[in-house]
Amino acid sequence: MAETQYAGRGQSANLWHSEPGKNLTFSILLNPRFLPVARQFDLNMAVSLAVNDVLKAYFGAAASIKWPNDMYIGTDKIGGMLIENIVQGAELKHAIIGIGINVNQPDFPPELKNVTSFKKILHTDYDLNGLKNEICRSVEARYLQLKAGKKDTLLADYLDNLYLFNQQALYRIGNKEVTGKITGISPEGFLLLETEEGLRQFGLKEIEFVKRGRN
Repeated sequence: MAETQYAGRGQSANLWHSEPGKNLTFSILLNPRFLPVARQFDLNMAVSLAVNDVLKAYFGAAASIKWPNDMYIGTDKIGGMLIENIVQGAELKHAIIGIGINVNQPDFPPELKNVTSFKKILHTDYDLNGLKNEICRSVEARYLQLKAGKKDTLLADYLDNLYLFNQQALYRIGNKEVTGKITGISPEGFLLLETEEGLRQFGLKEIEFVKRGRN
């Protein structure tokens, strides 16, 4: 667990900004050797759900997961995670899961849009260590589900909590804006989007959310 980050990272080398001593920034080491490399997104689903389970206890139905692993409250980002897998042959030897949650930071740099925190929404401070322990217990519960082979349950729960699932929204694909509806996630973790051109799938950084449309 880090009280201060000097070079926090998000997905695809994005920077993660955190005011010293105000937020949760910690890592968990797991050894998911039971999981084939081709199904590594299952681990992503399990940990995303674990964090979302805790957030739902505080924010109810407003908490959701924005694919692939950002944590949202309403239309604002409250946190996210980054998984670095160490592969040996056809199995995952180790997984380092970095989790960042905005907790007691009330203000953010103006260039950061649609960002929130526990403090901004609930107007009170929270014990970081207690919240971290809640998340760790939740990760353990979801990880045991994954280890028990309950992948269908995890996928169903992930889609049930997925931001904009089955809703029309505007996306940017390359230089083009496209209206589409998220209909699922492939076994490899690609986003499945129903558009006028039919069902398409996208990897990270191949698609960008623009704005929500009408249901």
